[in-house]
Amino acid sequence: MTRATLLENGLVVDGTGAGGWIGDVLLVGDRIAAVGKDLRHQLPEGLRLQEVSCVDCSGLAITPGFIDVHTHDDAIVLKHPDMLPKVSQGITTVITGNCGISLAPFVVKKPEPPLNLLGADSFRFDSVESYERALAAAQPAVNVAVLIGHTTLRFACVGDLTRPASASELDAMCALLTHCMEGGASGLSSGLFYEEAFAAPAEEVVRLAQVVSRFGGVYSTHLRSEMQAIIEALHEAGDTAFRAGVPLIISHHKCAGPANWGRTQETLPLIESLASRQPVAMDVYPYVAGSTVLREDLVDGVIDVLVSWSTPHPEMTGRTLASIAAEWGVDQKTVCRRLQPGGACYFQMHEDDVKRVIAHPLTM
Repeated sequence: MTRATLLENGLVVDGTGAGGWIGDVLLVGDRIAAVGKDLRHQLPEGLRLQEVSCVDCSGLAITPGFIDVHTHDDAIVLKHPDMLPKVSQGITTVITGNCGISLAPFVVKKPEPPLNLLGADSFRFDSVESYERALAAAQPAVNVAVLIGHTTLRFACVGDLTRPASASELDAMCALLTHCMEGGASGLSSGLFYEEAFAAPAEEVVRLAQVVSRFGGVYSTHLRSEMQAIIEALHEAGDTAFRAGVPLIISHHKCAGPANWGRTQETLPLIESLASRQPVAMDVYPYVAGSTVLREDLVDGVIDVLVSWSTPHPEMTGRTLASIAAEWGVDQKTVCRRLQPGGACYFQMHEDDVKRVIAHPLTM
């Protein structure tokens, strides 16, 4: 017998932007069968009330599953398929492969930064198809859409990451990306902020985004700069997507560092201007810290840096660089070097900027 569940008397918020209303949602199997009022008296033919599990949702909201558009869950969905941190928040779909970092298509035993953000033993998929087979076997509790990372493509095809890809290397990257899109990938992501991708000129990314355009995919970018040069970086991202003919997603939009606090009053009007000529959206995290790998160039002694993991010194997880520096009798940059490889949370945003971005209509 197909399982049926009736969610009753909840605040139905359907995701269309319309106001919420008190009503019911009927689930039959893995499908939404009906949305309305007093559905227990309007069941589909052949379905009896005795066969339905009824849940009183008075005082609760009934919504579609949330989509977490910016994750690095590429390996987590395989290692911890129950995905409790996500489903407990109502998240039913995750987008992986953000910031230019994706598990496929690249095989390496010991990934270098920033790829090691996804785990030291995770890069074993030479194609999107092999990654999708692993997903099918793991059966994660969430849906997964995959972006292909520009940095991952560079590791796979470019001999020297401190320079632009050569013509033949770029051709190889485009061919590999084409195969990934044919295999079901949703688009391209870049992390031009990271050293391993910083040398890539805009033209390199345009060529790759043009591949994605042929398949109706999207281009998501961790901007080349979220600090002093953020305006230039936004123009670069907008021009890249416009030239390639793809929708643009600006990842975790922020104005980082005390010198840039308040500049969302500049960046948001610019993003609106970009959106007047092409599809543009952005995501944001609702707190004043960002998380990435430990990077010495981000350690300035002004902002707080909290260690989230460290391979050589796991005991320092949860400590600030400042407190470790005081204990070891060295400066914070030295601490950063000693903790490598590792990750950290950087408290570099102002809450007023975060609130502005969250409230903006182009924010997902």
